[in-house]
Amino acid sequence: MSTPDVDVDVNQNQNQNKNVKAEDILCPLAEYEECDFSKLLEKPRLLNIDRQRSLDERSLSELSIGISPRHATRAIDPNSSRFFEQLDYICSPVGRRSGFSTPRSQIGFDPHPMVAEAWEALRRSLVYFRGQPVGTIAALDNTEENLNYDQVFVRDFVPSALAFLMNGEPEIVKNFILKTLRLQSWEKKIDRFQLGEGVMPASFKVLHDPVRNNETLIADFGESAIGRVAPVDSGFWWIILLRAYTKSTGDTSLAELPECQKGMRLILSLCLSEGFDTFPTLLCADGCCMIDRRMGVYGYPIEIQALFFMALRCALLLLKQDDEGKEFIERIAKRLHALSYHMRSYFWLDLKQLNDIYRFKTEEYSHTAVNKFNVMPDSLPEWVFDFMPVYGGYFIGNVSPARMDFRWFCLGNCIAILSSLATPEQSTAIMDLIESRWEELVGEMPLKVCYPAMETHEWRIITGCDPKNTRWSYHNGGSWPVLLWLLTAACVKTGRPQIARRAIEIAEARLLKDHWPEYYDGKLGRYIGKQSRKAQTWSIAGYLVAKMMLEDPSHLGMIAIEEDKQMKPILRRSNSWTL
Repeated sequence: MSTPDVDVDVNQNQNQNKNVKAEDILCPLAEYEECDFSKLLEKPRLLNIDRQRSLDERSLSELSIGISPRHATRAIDPNSSRFFEQLDYICSPVGRRSGFSTPRSQIGFDPHPMVAEAWEALRRSLVYFRGQPVGTIAALDNTEENLNYDQVFVRDFVPSALAFLMNGEPEIVKNFILKTLRLQSWEKKIDRFQLGEGVMPASFKVLHDPVRNNETLIADFGESAIGRVAPVDSGFWWIILLRAYTKSTGDTSLAELPECQKGMRLILSLCLSEGFDTFPTLLCADGCCMIDRRMGVYGYPIEIQALFFMALRCALLLLKQDDEGKEFIERIAKRLHALSYHMRSYFWLDLKQLNDIYRFKTEEYSHTAVNKFNVMPDSLPEWVFDFMPVYGGYFIGNVSPARMDFRWFCLGNCIAILSSLATPEQSTAIMDLIESRWEELVGEMPLKVCYPAMETHEWRIITGCDPKNTRWSYHNGGSWPVLLWLLTAACVKTGRPQIARRAIEIAEARLLKDHWPEYYDGKLGRYIGKQSRKAQTWSIAGYLVAKMMLEDPSHLGMIAIEEDKQMKPILRRSNSWTL
């Protein structure tokens, strides 16, 4: 392994960056506004920037020569004014900053009592490297063996980072981005096999040497993980977080650093590489994302595909239009067109589509086949017929040859809404499903990571008899409070804040009293998880982000991207909203 010294000469990089010409940048990062959320506040936070045409509103075909969306002629034109009316419904009357029990709190604002406790707990979780905060550890539970809960995880830090950004404390996020960027450049070998250069670590740990009075970083790229699986999602979360930092601060210098530009290109090189696959989705192993144990999500899991889509859209906004950047911009644009069509067509499920699959013919050959993946109708699980409401729909867990995983996965569907992988109509249908199946998906503690749980013989075969993923526990139908922030962001984007408020109220009744557990067990999430860590940092941060986003919906802009209206294909699948 390379030297653990990961210091970045930030000043040198910034000085070099001052010489970058304006014309070398695709679009000044502080200038893009997917939609001007600050218009919804009476006193919006102002950035010293000029507002120009949103890069997100530009057709992807404008950025790639020769691309013509094949299925845009009959697409429904979304009513953006209605979106703002819905969002305005939950806007606070004054444009205050999201500061709870901090110097940024406004006089007269009376937050929930547990908010102050949450901020105190979040700050206790901070990890310092050579005097600078660089992340938050996974959990502060001293009653259990640490295992890897004393490390800084890339995916776990995202809600913490958003909380600090919303509270006007971006420095820790900047430090985290730079440190993980340097870790990416390390040589990565597992059992004599070298991983791709662009792989981001799953986590890292600060080691203190009291004898030499020195600190070093140790990263885990999967060589220490359960199952020894490299994290596919870490690189995507890193790009998403870089955009969130840029959107929140208006500071383009970080993303424009040559190191950050190279880091993005390395990540993109891994996932945009050509091979034997006939699908635009990413082929992945079990355990490569939040569900980091064997749970039958191998193949093309919805979580990875949604994060892939969102990371591509963020990279499109962040990459500079230099010689290297232009090549990636064109490749991204082509992939986004193919990926959005594939996901919206084949992963989408509603009542009409369920009935169509039920009547599928098999062994169809040639391009005229309706059952393109040769899915056997007898493989449809019984539960899905009762679970599917008349109005509503969702992106199923997986689609591959002769296999459709009909399970609901929360993170993938919420990211699909936030990234606009889901059309406005599909986003509405997803929220309809959550409301219709409230007891199953929310119950007594938000929010089911997946539904339903696997049991008996199916559980033994698919999980390998995993004692932590027994039915209605952990990843197998457990309830995870961290998902509150994703649900809230999706609710704000779709103009359904009442759903988020109801879920947050349920969580507030128990989270602090239960000491911020990692997850809950049972069909309704009634019990603290049997192996759940207490003082779980992302449970704390997820709650804070949800509260702050409801207080100030303009924060949605750092994590959500509006739809590219000219990228919408004709959906040859059924749409529940037409029923």
